[in-house]
Amino acid sequence: MSKAKTIGVIAIKGGVGKTTTTSNLGAVLANRFGKKVLIIDANYSAPNLGLHLGLINPKKTIHDVLTDKIPIEKALYQHFDGFHVLPGSTSVRKVNPFKLKQKLAPLKGYYDIIIIDSSPSLNEEILSTMVASDELLVVSSPDYPTLSMTLRAVKMAKRKRTPIKGIVLNKVRNKKFELSREEIEEAAEAPILSVLPDDVKVLEALSKTEPAALYKPRRKVSKEYVNLAAQLLGEEPKSTGVLSKVKDYIADDWGRTCNLFQNVFKKRC
Repeated sequence: MSKAKTIGVIAIKGGVGKTTTTSNLGAVLANRFGKKVLIIDANYSAPNLGLHLGLINPKKTIHDVLTDKIPIEKALYQHFDGFHVLPGSTSVRKVNPFKLKQKLAPLKGYYDIIIIDSSPSLNEEILSTMVASDELLVVSSPDYPTLSMTLRAVKMAKRKRTPIKGIVLNKVRNKKFELSREEIEEAAEAPILSVLPDDVKVLEALSKTEPAALYKPRRKVSKEYVNLAAQLLGEEPKSTGVLSKVKDYIADDWGRTCNLFQNVFKKRC
């Protein structure tokens, strides 16, 4: 059995969409590509991956795993969208972040992809993700302050010799004042793999605790997540032909029906 590829999603600035990228990639890889996926909250000081996915106050978390209270398989949650989640504790406790790689080792033979949502702070927490990952995605937005922090993340990753797969450029509005793709790639010395438009439907999906790529699959941002997932797998981007559009319409209608059901009956679809 082949071992899972572990991908760390990093950024040294809050609010750029690191956790949103993690949850959407997990959902797309499981639903559109049929992969066995685990996503992990390694933002130990301020975990919120679980909140993105409706896990409000999980009883077993990565904090319990890293303090040796429970084995890692006991802290995994099955999300109704088909992937597993290892959330963080809302009552934050001190942990040894460098145990993460060791704790993940028993799971590498089960999953196809493991995605780690890192801390946005330049400290040992982000180093934990870098050490545990086979490659990294760096999430940035097209402005100078964020780019300066992105460059720091890239330099740190290179010092730790963890390969950078590329940059995910998020919240793009296509305005003249934004940095261009070429400027960012030249400064970071890393390719931009995906350009995600700033879309209010992402926030709407977050309010429903549903990944936007499944909540509104016809939106451009959702299709970009699908194409990003394909690149991570070394596959061709998904088709945007007539059949694909029909599938997207069906999925979109199902998303609306599912949300109505959840709002009325307070249960997951």
